[in-house]
Amino acid sequence: MYAILMHSRRYLASRHAGFTYIELVISLAILSILALGALPLAEVAVKRDKEVQLRRALREIRTAIDAYKAAVDQGLIAKDRQSTGYPATLDTLAGGITNVKQPGSKLYFLRRIPRDPFANEALPANQSWGLRSYASDPETPLAGDDVFDVYSQSPLTGLNGIPYRNW
Repeated sequence: MYAILMHSRRYLASRHAGFTYIELVISLAILSILALGALPLAEVAVKRDKEVQLRRALREIRTAIDAYKAAVDQGLIAKDRQSTGYPATLDTLAGGITNVKQPGSKLYFLRRIPRDPFANEALPANQSWGLRSYASDPETPLAGDDVFDVYSQSPLTGLNGIPYRNW
């Protein structure tokens, strides 16, 4: 009798020690449903992060272009009569330009040109942007003799419903 009682206790103890196959399947099903629900949230978070980078890069480049124009207006940078006063290329902002009032020194407006986060990774940062010249129409921006503005060349639309090209 004692042996039977001990055997049944061991049986009950071993039976309740782990999960059954059904419990494991149900647990995995619940976890997979939760993971599928979290995946779109992760994709939105990645897109939102790229949008923040895009806003920051656009603000940085546009501020540098405006600072360049202000330096030309103050007479710190030499200007031709036909020139609009905007930089000829984006590389001018990061590469520096000679300061007319202090010969031998250069003015720098960017440490480096930020890249468009939605552009092809193979493109260099200065080619990842669309360029708009001063003479170009805002609705159909075209590159020209100067850089008046930059825009993203991405065909995608932002979370706010506005195409990145129009930011």
